[in-house]
Amino acid sequence: MKVGVVGLGLIGGSLGLALRPCGHQIFGVARRPETAARAIELGIADRAGCDLSLLAEADLVVLCTPIGAIEPTVRQLIPRLSPRTVLTDVGSVKQAIVQAIEPLWPNFVGAHPMAGTADSGIEAALPDLFVGRPFAITPTDRTPTEAIARVTAIAQDLRSTLYRCTPEQHDRAVAWISHLPVAISASLIAACGAEPDPETLALAQSLASSGFRDTSRVGGGNPELGVMMAQFNRPELLRSLQRYRDQLDQIIEAIDQQDWAALQICYEQTQQARSAFVD
Repeated sequence: MKVGVVGLGLIGGSLGLALRPCGHQIFGVARRPETAARAIELGIADRAGCDLSLLAEADLVVLCTPIGAIEPTVRQLIPRLSPRTVLTDVGSVKQAIVQAIEPLWPNFVGAHPMAGTADSGIEAALPDLFVGRPFAITPTDRTPTEAIARVTAIAQDLRSTLYRCTPEQHDRAVAWISHLPVAISASLIAACGAEPDPETLALAQSLASSGFRDTSRVGGGNPELGVMMAQFNRPELLRSLQRYRDQLDQIIEAIDQQDWAALQICYEQTQQARSAFVD
């Protein structure tokens, strides 16, 4: 299959590294000529450049741009593509994207490969980034069967675990396990940084270890991505934040009232529940 990849960062680069050995021909498009040249050097793409016309022969185009750039990119692509070309994306929000793209290009399948690292950019690309990771697709009743089949085949070649759901189901679920943690983690960092005593703050920064590192990691990530999660999945993120606030209020009340039995029950329940989310 001839696969176009728009955006040659961590995700786009990793797609190229994973799919080329499977026999796919990769055409990469980047914003900067040096990134396109580097994609060739690293074996990420067979051909690469900055012109979307490079994708005219593609059977499938994967949009690996920031969420806010997906619709404008599709509008630029439309005059350059064959009507049979299938479009898909890797955005972490699906309702807004599907609603915007489906009327423009019927051969569109919303997708979200859930993989990543703390690093970014083409140099961070990994050939096994998607192995064993969830790959959600969100076709609608109007999505052509052939389009779904092409994206499914790519997920299988990546050796990902495929999940099929509606865009609405996706966004509600991802709000809980991806977008809410970003907001919580950012709030944790901000709260700690607001400690008014300089000596206490310096000591806390010196003592911070694996627990703080784990809980603060996603809050220290790409600010642009965090804002786009909130902007494009606003209703579901607000819903999850309000539910989280309710849970936090219960913990505050238990501690304030010295109700250690209630706190013990809460922590026992969360200890048991965590394994359903994380192996």
